[in-house]
Amino acid sequence: MAKRWRRATEEPAWLKVTLITVALAFVALFLVLPLSVVLFGAFERGIATWLEAIRDPDALSAIRLTLLIVAIVVPLNTLFGIAAAWAIAKFEFRGKPILISLIDMPFAISPVVVGLIFVILFGSQGWLGPWLAAHDLRIIFAVPGIVIVIAFGTLPFIARELIPLMQQQGKEEEEASLTLGASGFKTFWHVTLPNIKWGLIYGIILCNARAMGEFGAVAVVSGRIRGETNTVPLHIEVLYNEYMFTAAFAVSSLLTGLALVTIAIKSVVEWQDERRQRRAAA
Repeated sequence: MAKRWRRATEEPAWLKVTLITVALAFVALFLVLPLSVVLFGAFERGIATWLEAIRDPDALSAIRLTLLIVAIVVPLNTLFGIAAAWAIAKFEFRGKPILISLIDMPFAISPVVVGLIFVILFGSQGWLGPWLAAHDLRIIFAVPGIVIVIAFGTLPFIARELIPLMQQQGKEEEEASLTLGASGFKTFWHVTLPNIKWGLIYGIILCNARAMGEFGAVAVVSGRIRGETNTVPLHIEVLYNEYMFTAAFAVSSLLTGLALVTIAIKSVVEWQDERRQRRAAA
């Protein structure tokens, strides 16, 4: 009788059920339950109370500031991410490992430490503080400081999505395009960009989500001035510390909704990418 070899994926039924149960319980406890608590607290007293919390002047100011920062930071990091990924994946040059390490630096540094670094650099008693004061320029406790720390914190997301994708694709198509007489811009627009569009969209989604939810570094450099430098996460903390729990949950539901939309878009992008890869393989 031939010996039956056991596959690596063949496991007893009880083990599969146990693993699935543990995974579902973990998701329910740490994801579904907190989201449910936020949504319940937001609408516990009705839609009128929710709208009143959202229409509060301080809440509207925080929402506008958050959207403004996202509108500035995401395009900047998109340009940087494409440029950095292009340089790292398509060219060989001295200092390339250093550039990769610098791109990864925001992942390794605590956001609070990032805020302190920029306070030391741009604060009134910092290295550039006297020069900024002499020229009537405000970085710390103002919008520019918030933009800088959020741009720093979200810097790796797009680049890190594009670098392995471009390295995997190689540079043969770009070289063929240039050989046929296309300019550098046309090569990028008609060859490189279509090849990286799904990874680029995925990186932009992650960058946008992080920019909207950044807290630690912003709390250090913003000064937490209500109606001026409070972003949505900081405004939520202010409401919670003042025991305005319903209003805090109402504003939190906005970020929760944006997070759910982000996850939905991310899932659609991944589905489209998998569908494209299956078509290409076929």
